[in-house]
Amino acid sequence: MAITKDMPIGEVVQKYPKTVEVFLRHGLMCFGCAIAQYENVEQGAIAHGIDVEALMKDLNAVVPETVEST
Repeated sequence: MAITKDMPIGEVVQKYPKTVEVFLRHGLMCFGCAIAQYENVEQGAIAHGIDVEALMKDLNAVVPETVEST
C-alpha cells in the first residue's frame, strides 16, 4: 500500500493529488486546513465518523501501481 493510516492527510494530498476527490467523497473536507498537516488519515477519519478501512481502500485505488513498487 502506498498510503497508510498513519500518514498525515496533508502529505497524502501533496503526494497524490487525486486523493482529494476520495476525501471529499467520504465527507472528509479538512484536507486543506492546518491540522491536516499533522493529523493522520486514521485520526481524521475517526474524528469525522468515516469508515477507516473503506477510506484506505479508496485512497489506495487512485494511487498509480507504479508508485507502490518503489
